[in-house]
Amino acid sequence: MERLIGLRQSWQKCCRSLFFKLRMFLMDGKGQGTTEYAILVGVLVVIAIIAVTAFRGKLQELWEAISSGINDL
Repeated sequence: MERLIGLRQSWQKCCRSLFFKLRMFLMDGKGQGTTEYAILVGVLVVIAIIAVTAFRGKLQELWEAISSGINDL
């Protein structure tokens, strides 16, 4: 039981340290630019997922045409 308590305390200390470093990074000017890029990448990923979902049938037809073209070589 004492081992579990020790593991829990070391885990909490690690998380506090990680969150402190993350907070300091985000407060730094470089962190702001990185955060903006991360948000931009996230938005682009969401747009890509929506596009793939919306055009699933057309993408499947395109994939099949490409694969049959490669197989014909």
